[in-house]
Amino acid sequence: MADLVRIEHDSMGAVEVPAAVLWGAQTQRSLKNFPISGDRVPAELVHALARIKQAAANANCRLGVLDQNKRDLIVAAASAIASGLHDDQFPLRVWQTGSGTHTNMNVNEVISNLAAKASGEKLGSHQPLHPNDHVNRSQSTNDAFPAAIHIAATLEITEGLLPELQQLIEAFNAKTKSWERIIKIGRTHLQDAVPLTLGQEASAWRDQIAAAYQRIESSLKELYPLPLGGTAIGTGLNAPPGFDTEAALELAQLTKHPFKTATNKFAVMASHDGLVNAMAQLRLLAVALLKIANDLRLLSCGPRAGLAELHLPANEPGSSIMPGKVNPSQCEAMAMVCTQVMGLDSAVAMAGAGGHLQMNVYKPLIGFNLLHSIELLKDACNSFRVAMVEGIEPNRPRIQNDLEQSLMLVTALSPEIGYDKSSAIAHHAHQQGLSLRQAALDLGYISGEDFDRIVDPASMTSPHR
Repeated sequence: MADLVRIEHDSMGAVEVPAAVLWGAQTQRSLKNFPISGDRVPAELVHALARIKQAAANANCRLGVLDQNKRDLIVAAASAIASGLHDDQFPLRVWQTGSGTHTNMNVNEVISNLAAKASGEKLGSHQPLHPNDHVNRSQSTNDAFPAAIHIAATLEITEGLLPELQQLIEAFNAKTKSWERIIKIGRTHLQDAVPLTLGQEASAWRDQIAAAYQRIESSLKELYPLPLGGTAIGTGLNAPPGFDTEAALELAQLTKHPFKTATNKFAVMASHDGLVNAMAQLRLLAVALLKIANDLRLLSCGPRAGLAELHLPANEPGSSIMPGKVNPSQCEAMAMVCTQVMGLDSAVAMAGAGGHLQMNVYKPLIGFNLLHSIELLKDACNSFRVAMVEGIEPNRPRIQNDLEQSLMLVTALSPEIGYDKSSAIAHHAHQQGLSLRQAALDLGYISGEDFDRIVDPASMTSPHR
């Protein structure tokens, strides 16, 4: 059994650690003390912490508080971690200390042990790199962990979510253009309204997503300032002068994003309003996507007893008992994702408000919910677009029939004969089962020639053209 474990030490004493793993004593304590669900700290957050270790090592070396050999060992190990080569060495749960100290030390310990392996030393020897003295030099979890959330969220938004949103915008733009001559009846209060084109309807979906894109992109401005160099509470204790600027510059070069040192580290460390704001913009995207998914569900409902204006792609059987049934399953999946993101946003908002004095101890929750929401929305938008939006086709006969039967075309007569007479025509047509034209002629309120000139659905969709 002795061959299966090794003895490592931390400030609280000896700990048995599985012999083959690269983590150390503090990680092992966390595994024992916080066996809460299967929610692991996201790999993207671990990778961002590794980038911080790499940047810190370079900055510390330039500032004369870390020698070149140790710098090179940290950079090599951190680079491998950031590339995903050791993801299995980061087993900790989200539900741990609220600062994220356990995960920060998990990264420090793995880097220490990777350096030990590279140098022919024993795992757990803390030679030639000590997890705290060298890997964590000029840092605290209190500045490194929130900085890692900033970095991970920025990368996942810019490299994952925003490109996917752009493709969804383009997909709706293609529908806007191809449907620009299809005139249909609009609906308000779920009741018939005046006409518009199907392209105009699709343009609303396109621009809702475009507006959400811009809000999310704008939220990144608050993620670029990093608290690194603030160490424990924002004063910069135990960090050399200039470390904050040097480390931020390193990270900007590593990630190709404009990270910089925060002007007031007390503000960025005592609260995480920038992260709360980024999460809020994801919620707004979820609001827009849920509205669009519900529109598409309504417009496609049927195929014979509903609105049935749109044909959605039939991707899979919809019922275990009703043969031939097909459901708007992509809309349903999107609706669930959006609802989940709204709930995660509520938790992040509460977490952001829950900090005390110089420290917010909801960091792992904020990072987990933010990164999980980005992933959910990115994947859902891809599925929504590829499996549904790109394949939507209009049901032209149904659209035309509904347009011809609409009573709300009478709205165009109101400036000519007045609201009351126009209303009387609509009521008479509905009660007697007549067309609007016939009802107008029956009541003698307008000539057939004038009716045909005024009640033109195409001109009603663009009255100022």
